[in-house]
Amino acid sequence: MATYGIPLLVLATTKSVAWTGLSFVLQWLPRIAAFTVAGTLVDRYGTAPCFRAASLARALVALAAAVVIAAAGAQSQAAAVTVMLLAATTGALSEFSYVAAETAGATASRATGNRAHRVQSALITIDQTATLAGPAVAGLLLEHGGSAAMLGTLAFFSLLAAAVGPRHSPVPAGETAPQQGLGTGWATLRSLPALAWLVGGLMVSNGAVALLQAAVPVIVVSELDHSSTDAGLIWSAAAVTSLLAVTASRWVIDRWGLWPVGAAAGTVAAGATLAVAHADTYRGYLLLIAVVMAGEGGLTVVLRTVRTHLIPARVFGSTLAVTILLLLLPYPAAGLIVAALPVTQLGHAITAAALVQAAGLAVAVTRLRRLTFPTWKEPSSPCPL
Repeated sequence: MATYGIPLLVLATTKSVAWTGLSFVLQWLPRIAAFTVAGTLVDRYGTAPCFRAASLARALVALAAAVVIAAAGAQSQAAAVTVMLLAATTGALSEFSYVAAETAGATASRATGNRAHRVQSALITIDQTATLAGPAVAGLLLEHGGSAAMLGTLAFFSLLAAAVGPRHSPVPAGETAPQQGLGTGWATLRSLPALAWLVGGLMVSNGAVALLQAAVPVIVVSELDHSSTDAGLIWSAAAVTSLLAVTASRWVIDRWGLWPVGAAAGTVAAGATLAVAHADTYRGYLLLIAVVMAGEGGLTVVLRTVRTHLIPARVFGSTLAVTILLLLLPYPAAGLIVAALPVTQLGHAITAAALVQAAGLAVAVTRLRRLTFPTWKEPSSPCPL
């Protein structure tokens, strides 16, 4: 709801494409900054306290923003400033809870050994189910209930997350080492070539996905003259196909292994992104973005499985923070592109991003294949690569 709903809220409040693009920047820059400390704090204090504190803070921020907007008026300057600050604050807080949840998920995966990809697939299914509902709910609430309804619902789910989250963290004694941090995470990533190449390829791919996330709501509302609900439904439909791809991937990886799945998913994602650049109807955007996110779903299973197997448990939070930091760098850049370019030029930008995405994924998957173990399909292999 925060990722897709807040840019729609900014567009509804400011009526400005440029401000909507800048809100995307403000939402992602603090997320990137948060990763400089989130991994270290999770490694030091555990997943449960970090997750609960971030969820509670996000609920308070959403409620405060709803009060200010209601008091000042939805079209006032105070409301515009509030929604921009809301984008920045929720972005940072969401990443603290995200790192905590990912670290807990890695602990569960590590306990299953060679079947970690099944655990990761189940965890991504949970994520995608929420992503399926979030954009559509945010669009509907914003259109029919206004900002108060959307922000109130966001606050409710944040409070619910804090209430039902774990009460303790599985942090082994003695592993809260003071040297943990981004430096440790960066050194660990550099020592794992397979993970480093995969992260590099997905970083390039995320550039194309980020541009789609920033540009498509603007194109749908401003160029195609559709509602914010329709814009939200695009990403909800994309979540359905991503969910199906993630569910199927656990069985496909069992049969064929990680590398073929990564290669096929990358081909699908890059080809569909290139086709999106030439779409000129709402239905075209709806169908093609669904295909893009199906490919991204398969790539996500591959990344998270490799990451779980290769990163040592004692430095997982710090290394996870570095990998996600790199994967998020394209997002503020995408917001700046949308803010700077006329709507009519966004298609050309998406075409360029799709070509770079195809090249980056091709190099990453090729290098990953060369670096993986020759017994990657054997059940007894220490890592199913």
